[in-house]
This record gives sequence, C-alpha cells and structure tokens, in this order.
Amino acid sequence: MATIGDVAREAGVSVSTVSYVLSGKRSISGPTRERVERAVDALGYRPHAGARALASSRSNVLALMVPFRPGINVQIIMQFVGGVVTTARQHDHDVLVLTQDDPSGIPRVAASSTADALIVMDIESDDARLPGLRALDMPAILIGVPDDTTGLSCVDLDFTAAGRLAVRELARAGHTHLALIGASQDRLDHRANYAVRMRQGVREQAAASGVALVEVPCEPTFADGARTVGALLREHPEVTGLVVHNEAALGGILARVHNDGLRVPQDLSVIAVSPSDIAAALPVPVSTIEVPGHRIGRIAVEMAMARLAGDDLAETRLVAPTFTDRSSIAAAPAPPAPSEDDPGQPTSV
Repeated sequence: MATIGDVAREAGVSVSTVSYVLSGKRSISGPTRERVERAVDALGYRPHAGARALASSRSNVLALMVPFRPGINVQIIMQFVGGVVTTARQHDHDVLVLTQDDPSGIPRVAASSTADALIVMDIESDDARLPGLRALDMPAILIGVPDDTTGLSCVDLDFTAAGRLAVRELARAGHTHLALIGASQDRLDHRANYAVRMRQGVREQAAASGVALVEVPCEPTFADGARTVGALLREHPEVTGLVVHNEAALGGILARVHNDGLRVPQDLSVIAVSPSDIAAALPVPVSTIEVPGHRIGRIAVEMAMARLAGDDLAETRLVAPTFTDRSSIAAAPAPPAPSEDDPGQPTSV
C-alpha cells in the first residue's frame, strides 16, 4: 500500500508539500499540485481517515438524528435517509445515524468531534432540542420547520401549501364536504411540524373555498386506517372528498371504502399527501401531493456542505408541493333525488 512518502518521492517534492496539497491548508503552485495529483493517481494512494481528520480538522462524517420511535413509518423515513446518504457520498462524507432524540445527545455529538455537521429529523413546532441546536459551533440542518426559525437552517416540504392545494383540487371538482384523515393524535399533541402545518393549510383553504371540513386523527397502521374511515363515513355520510396525510393508513382506508361498497372516485374522491411511489403501488392508484423525501434529504446535505464551506447564512427552504393526478378525483356526486315518501322541504309560493 502506497504511503505519503511514496507519493512525495514520485512527485519529487517534500512530504509536507503532499500534505498541503491533500489538505488544502496552504496554497501550492499549479504545476506542483498537478505533479502531486498525478503521483496520487498513479500510486492509488488513499490517505488514512484518522490522519486526514487530524490534518484538516474534519471527520468527513455527517451525523443524522433519525427518530426510530414506536409507530414511526420506517418506509417513509428511509426515503429521507437515502437522500442524505447518497448525497453525502457525492461530497466524500459518510453518515453516522443516531436513533435517539434526547436533547442531551446534541452537545455530546458536537463535543466528540465525530461529525462535521448535524442533520436533525422530525422537528416539533416547539422542539426541546432547539436551544441546543442554536448553541452549536458546528453546522446543524433541520428537516422540519419549527415555529421559531431564528438562527436555524431548515428544509421541508411546504406542508401548509400542500394542505391548501389538496383542498383546492377537491373544491374545484365541486366537493363541498371534505375530511382530513391526518397524523396520529400523539403526533398532533406533540405538535410535529408536518402534522400541524398540514392541518393549518387544509383549514385555511377550506374556509377560503367555503367547504365544510371534518378532521380525524389516525394511527399509522392499516387497521386504524380502516377503522377511522369506517367511523368517519358512518358519522358523516355527506363527505365526498378525502385528504389523507397518513401514508401507512392509506391501504386500510381504501380497503374499507371498497368493502363498504363505495367506489373511488365515483362515490368518494381521494388525495394523498404521500411519497408518489407508495400511492402509485396501491390497488387503487391515488392522486398525490408528493412528499419528496429523497430530494429533501439531498437539499439538507447541500445546505450542510455550504455551511462547512463558510456560508453562515441561516435559511429556511420550503419545497413547493406538486400534484399528480392518478384519476382518484371525480366531480362530486349529485345528492340523491327526494323520494315520493320523502319529498323534501315544501317550496313557498
């Protein structure tokens, strides 16, 4: 295995010059740099990770805090993780995954010097980790947007805009009675930012469009999706349009609707706020407002790299929602005509 001394001899320079070329800590003339780089390539030299870290004060590692708590949808989380990992490798960084969300873990990671930057998922509106994140000397990027973003760099789907878009699409098709099947009550109680912002957008647009709205929380399971939509349609048979912001419950919702003799979209129109591949793979393809987890993970890494390169600007990037029509929305069904036994309200003359 080639050593830094071998590279120096091949290039005809000192070991310190090779070190400076590799670390970038000192300006080296173009011809000399080229000789060193050619020698590195010819010998297949790879600097030892520990020595490289000492020389550059960098670990070439990003820490990613991922909340693998009970009830979490691992399939969705892994889309964000995949975006982080693949983009980090493009920047010659590995990823250290931390599965706890204890606020004390943040200063511990920073003090250990095991990572160059920190990416934190599943941010709550008033997250207990925010003071520690603001106090860090290392760059920190949040996947999620708290109420107060002062001094923080954040990225996420614009869930408020996504909620508005879903209601607009259903209202445009003539639906006047809608329901939001959203995140679990636990996530709402903890004010998970995605759940709170989605609900806010749906409420705002329902009021603006003059449509009636019912909101029901749902556990992220097939079984609770079936139970929730069954109870919803029994209690509110007037509902003709669903906004579903609960990917794990989607299958159960559609199965129960089918078992109850309802057709999508003829009897019930459905929009899912979900990764597009999950919605497209269901027995009844569902129109979606995409949650682009891989893209958001990529943006988070790019923001971290910019901070490491010296860009100290704290910013919030909201990814605009996009709607994909998979024919699960139809014009609102007409109300049933009055029967002879129930002629409806008499008209005044």
